[in-house]
Amino acid sequence: MGQTITLTTRDGATISAYRADPAGAPKGGMVVVQEIFGVNAHIRSVCDFYAGQGYVTVAPALYDRIEPGFEVGYTPADMQAGFKLRGETKMADVLADVEAAVKIAAAGGKVGIVGYCWGGAVAYAAACHAPGLSAAVSYYGGGLVNLIGAKPKCPVMLHFSDRDAHIPLSDVEKIGAALPGAPLYLYSADHGFNCDARAAYDADAAKLARERTLSFFAEHL
Repeated sequence: MGQTITLTTRDGATISAYRADPAGAPKGGMVVVQEIFGVNAHIRSVCDFYAGQGYVTVAPALYDRIEPGFEVGYTPADMQAGFKLRGETKMADVLADVEAAVKIAAAGGKVGIVGYCWGGAVAYAAACHAPGLSAAVSYYGGGLVNLIGAKPKCPVMLHFSDRDAHIPLSDVEKIGAALPGAPLYLYSADHGFNCDARAAYDADAAKLARERTLSFFAEHL
């Protein structure tokens, strides 16, 4: 369903992205933001899913400025490699990459953004700083608590889990207090519960979060 394309950012960088298009007339655009593992098979499958829901979907490869083509699985070594690259990224560059993806996704109409793990924090940052977004959904955004000083310019939905070893419930409470108008859901699951390629996958939580997310995007896009 999808294909690899090239994005040119406003600062002149070129990165790759995965694009998936709906079979019929689009009802909107979607930017999918990767976990620390790159635009891997799982993220491409997420893009295909949203394309199947009617959205022109684009997932920018946010590590391409540092290590083009990086994608890994979910072993401890893969996780360490992903953490290393995430530590080398600059949020200004990441937002420029997301902005370039938004412009392509806008071929479908109003654009939403959904991100997972690190991508959940990026999705929130984009809602605050990147132009062209009409809605944003963050799944277990790692480090999102450090971004709540900035306020989103579009509606935001947040998904967290109560057994997340990476995001303490105290952080979730701070986020909820800072964003009283944003729907925030807590699932009885582990970090990464949406990813069916990970041991933490929870089918029930993933299904419920997906239903809520699709309804949110249908309302705002």
